[in-house]
Amino acid sequence: MTLRYAVGIKLEKTAGQMTVEAEDALIAALRVKMAHPAAAITYVRKQNARGDRRHPHASIVEPDPIAPDAAPAGRTKPPERGPR
Repeated sequence: MTLRYAVGIKLEKTAGQMTVEAEDALIAALRVKMAHPAAAITYVRKQNARGDRRHPHASIVEPDPIAPDAAPAGRTKPPERGPR
């Protein structure tokens, strides 16, 4: 039975993540290491479908997201606290 594993890599000064189908974590790490011999493997974990959708990798994110200062509809900023 194959599972999907998220493998964290660090290449030079850039960190990233790859998703690999493998029988276990060691095989997933070795497959990534074969594809990128200069990369350092930082972690291997089973892919968390809900979390990976909630916090997608930078290569999956849309190129022009909503402006960061635009608040979602129906939400307001909490009142700021002054000095006591």
